[in-house]
Amino acid sequence: MSKIKHPKLLLCLLPVFGMFNCQNVLSADNQQVNWPYVNTQLKRDPGVEKQIDKLLETMTIEQKVAQMIQPEIGYLTVEQMKKYGFGSYLNGGNTAPYGNKRADQATWLKYADEMYLASTDSTIDGIAIPTVWGTDAMHGHSNVYGATLFPHNIGLGAARDGDLIKRIGQATAKEVSATGIEWSFAPPVAVVRDDRWGRTYESYSEDPDLVKYYAGNMVTGIQGDIGADFLKGSNRIATAKHFVGDGGTERGIDRGNTLIDEKGLRDIHSPGYFSAINEGVQSVMASFNSWNGKRVHGDKHLLTDVLKNQLGFDGFVVSDWNAHKFVEGCDLEQCAQAINAGVDVIMVPEHFEAFYHNTVEQVKAGVIPQSRIDDAVRRFLRAKIRWGVFTKGKPSSRPESQYPQWLGASEHRELAREAVRKSLVLLKNNNNLLPINPASHILVAGKGANAINMQAGGWSVSWQGTDNTNSDFLNATSIFSGLQSSVLKAGGEISLSESGKYKTKPDVAIVVIGEEPYAEWFGDIERLEFQPETKQALKLLRKLKADNIPVVTVFLSGRPLWVNKELNASDAFVAAWLPGSEGQGVADVLLTDQQGNAQFDFVGKLSFSWPKYDEQFNLNRGDANYDPLFAYGYGLTYQDSINMSAISEKTTPRKNVKSNAQPLFVRSLAKNLTWKLADSTTAHVLTTGSSATSGDKKSLLMQSVNLSYQEDARQFSWPSQFANATLSLSYLKPELLDSKFNNAYLELKLRLDKAPEQDTKLQLMCNESNCLRSIKFSSLNKVMSDKRWHTLSIALNCADSELIEQSMSDVIRISAQRLSLAVADIALTAKPNNDALSITCSK
Repeated sequence: MSKIKHPKLLLCLLPVFGMFNCQNVLSADNQQVNWPYVNTQLKRDPGVEKQIDKLLETMTIEQKVAQMIQPEIGYLTVEQMKKYGFGSYLNGGNTAPYGNKRADQATWLKYADEMYLASTDSTIDGIAIPTVWGTDAMHGHSNVYGATLFPHNIGLGAARDGDLIKRIGQATAKEVSATGIEWSFAPPVAVVRDDRWGRTYESYSEDPDLVKYYAGNMVTGIQGDIGADFLKGSNRIATAKHFVGDGGTERGIDRGNTLIDEKGLRDIHSPGYFSAINEGVQSVMASFNSWNGKRVHGDKHLLTDVLKNQLGFDGFVVSDWNAHKFVEGCDLEQCAQAINAGVDVIMVPEHFEAFYHNTVEQVKAGVIPQSRIDDAVRRFLRAKIRWGVFTKGKPSSRPESQYPQWLGASEHRELAREAVRKSLVLLKNNNNLLPINPASHILVAGKGANAINMQAGGWSVSWQGTDNTNSDFLNATSIFSGLQSSVLKAGGEISLSESGKYKTKPDVAIVVIGEEPYAEWFGDIERLEFQPETKQALKLLRKLKADNIPVVTVFLSGRPLWVNKELNASDAFVAAWLPGSEGQGVADVLLTDQQGNAQFDFVGKLSFSWPKYDEQFNLNRGDANYDPLFAYGYGLTYQDSINMSAISEKTTPRKNVKSNAQPLFVRSLAKNLTWKLADSTTAHVLTTGSSATSGDKKSLLMQSVNLSYQEDARQFSWPSQFANATLSLSYLKPELLDSKFNNAYLELKLRLDKAPEQDTKLQLMCNESNCLRSIKFSSLNKVMSDKRWHTLSIALNCADSELIEQSMSDVIRISAQRLSLAVADIALTAKPNNDALSITCSK
């Protein structure tokens, strides 16, 4: 047997000896729940299955594993593709061919051809299976310069128009096909429960039924209708994502933990997958999040038992960007657990060569069954053959690639403009200020008025969208330019001033304000109040109101936010969400025609409840004590004559940030500290990094997890019931406690994922022979059972011990077996945290 190239692979050899199970199973506290079998009209073609049989018979283990690996173009070379024949590859949100952010259609095709030809070069391995390219076409072909950018999903949800969604899917597929790409990582079908989540705008709605309705329509738009044009012509492979529960994480933390029973997971977070599978979706992307403390990427019950067996999904499961590394026992370069759980294609952007070699060895060693590899490859080949990968030729030769004009086509932009009009939601229109006669004198103000990056948001030419300028959006129209075009045609007067300054008093001001662009966890927030720090937008609105100028606010955001103050300072208020590249669509609704008649009425209705209070984080239709400012489904039209009275501007007092703390581990370790992992037979392993194992590679595992930020917490697992190991948060050099901490409290956030034996202790501030404090985990009743994060403030010097004057080697020390916990935000404090579970000396 060849030498395994990564030492952690030894972990998964342990099942042979009955010591460690690499496969995830349904946790004991989740009762069996029946999931609906989706009786899709898409049936397997016996001819395709025979073709796959023949391929599998001739393929080596190496060739099969290569089909399962997905590198990223920023790291992948043509030579590597030729050598390995990877089954797919992707471009990330910040990557374009040859590093050219403004690459044109011909450049994308050129790169696609190079990879296609490299993958079909059989001179090295004797097999030629064409590769496919995957991309995040999130709201249009959104990473490509010059593409049409449709409103983000949150805006489309307000439109309540399934046919519109299908047409957007068709247009997006055309633009994707024009660049030679075969596979779209869309649609997202998350159902958001906490609007602080940084991906809220990727969701159509908080309502599972609306998400279900839209998901099927978008899949049909991208892939085509089953029995008609399914995966033919310009249609692409679609991806329903992220399975499952990504919109339900605690406190809206991206990639966090979703605490819900299986029935809730099925009924709230899964309906989008039911309709997507019904319409024949070929790919499902596994989710970064955990479900009740267990990473979905390693959860065999969800990925195999539920998705593939109970729901009847016969496509393939693809992982998210390096998400496998968060599965217990895995790292960037190996993860048998995810493959055994049911992931078929592993997205390994950078470390794909090591992952490939390690996976091959895991198969040969029996860690990953040959049958699991064959099933994964069969599923992926089935989708590729259904699409026609063996018959369509290289990308530039395909009929759909002959239409460079499809990228940003005028008919697609007109469709996007229609979508903008239908997505706008009118929340306030006192004295029927709207619509505005374009022959008026109009002042356009606010930071978002002429900033296409703000109206496009994240996943627009670049991942975060923050570094984009208007020149990065070819042929796009800002909201100001759309208004200007209509006003000038009508003979009106219009001026742009971000600060709201003017020479001649205007008849009306249209002020465009909102969130700066963000994507994923960069958009996670702790409060719902809009711009709580600078308040520049509010000052602008109040200044114009003080000048007796009627004010229309156009609000750009990726989620509902608490804007009571801005609402009070506005005569009319429009939730425009993230409308994309066609700002003209906003002007279409706000302005009348030259005869003074409304061109288009408002039809948008809230697909998310709008908060009345600044701490209504989990505000969802159907909740007990449901009390929104604007309920789900709210939206005025020009037929309504409703004047909105002033509303409360009272905010929840902010808690003062403690100044009496000495951080020890807050997102990263203090300079004088290290993690120490020790077992009974080897030298201690010291690390300041995010992942490690004890020296014997089996007794103690460490990996990064998320609490409030990406990888700001650490999880430690003792998998064996036979081997004892010790975790320490240790000083690099023993230290005396600072005198101000002589009566200190150790504060930390703790999540107990698997309860330890009764006598296992949490020891604090230790030297070689003694510890200031020793607490049995069994005494922490509130921590032991619910698998949630808890803040603990633990008094240290309870016995006025002389140890306080001695040097300390370890801040924390835990010796255990069969235990799993996570820690974050560790600090010494002079006073206990009022919001913490206080563990005094009497406890």
